[in-house]
Amino acid sequence: MLRVGLTGGIASGKSAVLRLLQQRGAVVFSADEAARAVLSPKSSALRQIREAFGAHVFATDGTLLRSQLAALIFQDAQARQTLNQITHPPILRLLAAQIESAQCELSPQNIVIAEIPLLYEDRLQSWFDVVAVVSASQEIRLQRLAERNGLTREEGIKRLKAQIPLEEKAAYADIVIENNGDLLALSEEVKSLWQTLQTLNAQKSHEI
Repeated sequence: MLRVGLTGGIASGKSAVLRLLQQRGAVVFSADEAARAVLSPKSSALRQIREAFGAHVFATDGTLLRSQLAALIFQDAQARQTLNQITHPPILRLLAAQIESAQCELSPQNIVIAEIPLLYEDRLQSWFDVVAVVSASQEIRLQRLAERNGLTREEGIKRLKAQIPLEEKAAYADIVIENNGDLLALSEEVKSLWQTLQTLNAQKSHEI
């Protein structure tokens, strides 16, 4: 079974790549989905966030206002570190358990892919046989942030600078997926990626 870490930068298109890989038969997990589970109502992590950041990042029904919290942490590095210290350990424990369970229960022919935005920041390379980075130019990523999140150029640049530079991540990666075009172009990139991953998985199975 091939374990693949999928990462990239903000608005590079990681989630789109993950969906396309799932359509081709990959078993997929996502740090964003794990975060939703960890931040479920009455969870310990949610309680810690309220204690650290106050009630103003919550709606009256107790729901976390994610966009408001995001605006806060991308303005304040210390706040971002505090949030990461609260959320990352339980998120990573859940992802690790999901990957381990898949490895125990599924056929070796399966390819397991985990999308983790901060894979390099959290030094998780050893979890995976292969790390793939989704890359896109800064201008395209800023345009996507403006269209998707309504961010100004200045706000977008702050978010991009909060992570390891995408060029650096791409230099570390085993595989780089370029996503500067439309969904059709990305689908072709993913088709080639899937063929590469299948080949690598076959080679790993043969070695075992």
